Amino acid sequence: MSKALDGVRILDFTHVQSGPTCTQLLAWFGADVIKVERAGAGDITREQLRDIPDVDSLYFTMLNHNKRSVTIDTKNPEGKQVLEALIQKCDVLVENFAPGALDRMGFTWERIQELNPRMIVASVKGFGPGPYEDCKVYENVAQCAGGAASTTGFDDGPPVVTGAQIGDSGTGLHLALGIVTALFQRTQTGRGQRVLAAMQDGVLNLCRVKLRDQQRLERNGTMKEYPQYPNGTFGEAVPRAGNASGGGQPGWILKCKGWETDPNAYIYFITQAPVWAKICNVIGKEEWATHPDYATPAARLPHLKDIFAEIERWTMTKNKFEAMQILNKYDIPCGPILSMKEIAEEPSLRKTGTIVEVDHPTRGKYLTVGNPIKLSDSPTEVKRSPLLGEHTDEVMAELGYSPEQISALRTAGAI
Repeated sequence: MSKALDGVRILDFTHVQSGPTCTQLLAWFGADVIKVERAGAGDITREQLRDIPDVDSLYFTMLNHNKRSVTIDTKNPEGKQVLEALIQKCDVLVENFAPGALDRMGFTWERIQELNPRMIVASVKGFGPGPYEDCKVYENVAQCAGGAASTTGFDDGPPVVTGAQIGDSGTGLHLALGIVTALFQRTQTGRGQRVLAAMQDGVLNLCRVKLRDQQRLERNGTMKEYPQYPNGTFGEAVPRAGNASGGGQPGWILKCKGWETDPNAYIYFITQAPVWAKICNVIGKEEWATHPDYATPAARLPHLKDIFAEIERWTMTKNKFEAMQILNKYDIPCGPILSMKEIAEEPSLRKTGTIVEVDHPTRGKYLTVGNPIKLSDSPTEVKRSPLLGEHTDEVMAELGYSPEQISALRTAGAI
């Protein structure tokens, strides 16, 4: 069966996480991703956070599946000629260098257009045009600059970053959409274009409900679904909301049986209005279904702290899976707090390809995250990450270089 992006060739100048997330996703959909790395070193994540000496780290392997690796010295004149040949043959160049790095290599937008007018140049940067556009950005910096940290955590504590990599991987996902969109437009115009995904912008896009709440706060001075209501105070900016839901249905994380020894013995519970009577029956508070202080969503808002305390008295008598089983029978929205160990061992995630076991020639078998997007006519096969420079000769031959020319380039240090 063909793949969605068969025939698309990606020149991958990315490293660490944001760019490789993007190019790995494109590779999973069938694009031929050629990862350009430095000879002898490669992507810095090959050696970061190693758990096995002298073996590519999980950091690298889990971000570079289904790609081919070539090693090229971009400062060598003959190496630069090889890059020019690759630009002429590829559809997309993806990079997440520091600002201006590609220009300093001699590959400005204008030069790339001369070599290949159909080339799409896609970039991850920390910030878009503005006072900070020349600044380097990492994951947690993006979370802070994009509004996530200031709105995460509890009101009596400091800002908190999330364990989800919304700055790096989140921006890589945004960039992948931009690339596919630019490829589609090229079918109509015949022209390439530049695609930019700024990490600050990507994080803010994922925090849009907080921008919504900033405007609500400015207009009304309060937000009734936040835990600060009715006894707390609101300042000029959206406060940290603890575990409150970002939507209109109040929710909170509650203890379950075993919480004293298990740090993840918790469940997220939502007091959804249509099932309020069922919630009251389950927790043994049938009178709340008609009591004027609890019967309507508006009436319940001032009492949410007490309501969740009562629900928690019930959840603490069940483990999180027992509670889920009971609550799901009544369509009461809830979700267990799953640890990474529980997720890694969950059979259903293996069956759907969300968690995949991969065999690597030097590392052996390891678990990785599979393609989160499933296409019925383009199934994903997760293939191991490449060894450093593993495909240099193969790609050079595809560019038309003879074995003798490849040998000469290697002797010259160009590849």
